[in-house]
Amino acid sequence: MKLNIGVFFGGASVEHDISILSAMQAMAALNRERYDVYPLYLNKAGILVSGNALSDVKTFKSSSLVNKKSIPITLVKENQSVVLRYLKGWKKPVRLDVILPVVHGTNSEDGSVAGYLNVIGAVYGGSDVIASAIGQDKVIFKHILENSKLPIVPWFWFYGKDVVASQVSILTQAKQIGYPLIIKPSNLGSSVGIELVKNEADLFSAIERTSQFDEKIVIEKAITHLREVNCSVLNIKGKHTASVLEEVSKSDEILSFTDKYQRGGKGKHSGPSKGMASLDRLIPAPIDDALTKHIQDLATTCARLLNVGGVVRIDFLIDTQSNQVYLNEINTIPGSLSFYLWKESGIDFESLMDILIQGAIEREQRKEHLVHTFESSVLEGFKGSKKT
Repeated sequence: MKLNIGVFFGGASVEHDISILSAMQAMAALNRERYDVYPLYLNKAGILVSGNALSDVKTFKSSSLVNKKSIPITLVKENQSVVLRYLKGWKKPVRLDVILPVVHGTNSEDGSVAGYLNVIGAVYGGSDVIASAIGQDKVIFKHILENSKLPIVPWFWFYGKDVVASQVSILTQAKQIGYPLIIKPSNLGSSVGIELVKNEADLFSAIERTSQFDEKIVIEKAITHLREVNCSVLNIKGKHTASVLEEVSKSDEILSFTDKYQRGGKGKHSGPSKGMASLDRLIPAPIDDALTKHIQDLATTCARLLNVGGVVRIDFLIDTQSNQVYLNEINTIPGSLSFYLWKESGIDFESLMDILIQGAIEREQRKEHLVHTFESSVLEGFKGSKKT
């Protein structure tokens, strides 16, 4: 019997459109002989809709076309199952066996969607609320890495609202780290809001621009002689397994949104339809075996530390002068689900989706053995507050 799979995407995030691209790729990879697929699109207004046309990226070329081709829906718990109910028309409700979140950024990948799915009792793929929230917040993530003695570049952080009052402290810490510096929002991805600062004169103007995107600002030491390498980690039957490595190229001094999503091979513009798969990359990365294994070990250590589920991508920085490797960021729902790394690791996209679905089911089975309620007599003797 086929499983009914909901693919949840969109959301109120600056990475909304990238989520659409990743979801289109994920839905196309699901084997229709084993699964019936239901798009669950959360538009920028926070309205959840569905419809067959939402499996086609062309539908999203205009909001009016999306509205015309979709039906507002709600997800509800009924008889121990999560059901998709249409709020217009006469379409029958659909039981969803597994929901796969394919969302990026704030208000979605940060644990918001995982929390929503937890509350309604859905079986869902990927990381849980805590791992998702930590992975999204660079400040918390870096503190955990530091506490676990994992290598990260020198850094500090502050609230954007405190910039004026903390100018002296910010200048002092920036000077201690040494220019050039990277300024980035704590809770965004896809290289949105990132600034490279080479001197003190440009520091606060860059901070002001970055502060438009987040309340927390991270400042890091920029590696001048830099190679950027990524590794995906997949949770297979409870074991975190590392993919081959990729080395990514960039057209500017930092890897930009355009580099990630709008530039194809040999620097040509490929359009956005390929998502992260359009990025110039070398797979496997041209790095010796010892360094490759070191990075893969760091990746699986980080994944176990956060107890991530599904598929993630961990980004690394290599200082080519010292050969020092630094953990940079984790993407708990990576663009294109990092299928291109797993393809080179011997797992095709269709099989990757099977693993994500099976992982969601296995996690639900483990959760069923945990105690979620506690019987007590605390309410029996409570007489309520007295009226005045």
